Amino acid sequence: VQLQASGGGSVQPGGSLRLSCAASGRTFSSTMAWFRQAPGKEREFVGASRWSTGSAYNTYYQNSVKGRFTISRDNAKTTMYLQMNSLKPEDTAVYTCASTSKRPVVSALSDQSMYDYWGQGTQVTVSS
Repeated sequence: VQLQASGGGSVQPGGSLRLSCAASGRTFSSTMAWFRQAPGKEREFVGASRWSTGSAYNTYYQNSVKGRFTISRDNAKTTMYLQMNSLKPEDTAVYTCASTSKRPVVSALSDQSMYDYWGQGTQVTVSS
């Protein structure tokens, strides 16, 4: 599986961006997630989309982005999106997508070792 993240850029505080993560190869991934790494900081979990029963996906978010960020997938399940609204300077980071065929328990979604495939990252800069 290859993951390609795109959509990053520069935006003013309060603005919006939409990131995409396109999967190719063996494209079905039970769980896809976004992580980010700010300068001088460790990579952190942003949110995840995990396949659930009934062909539905549940989404989970880090507390600091709840209500501002939304993860979605396209109908073919090959692309994941991260809609980011009300952006803050502290959201500035390189955003990377990851995927796995596993369905980690919710408490493990933020565990980077759960993911088998990683994209290359896209820069998001929030500044006035």
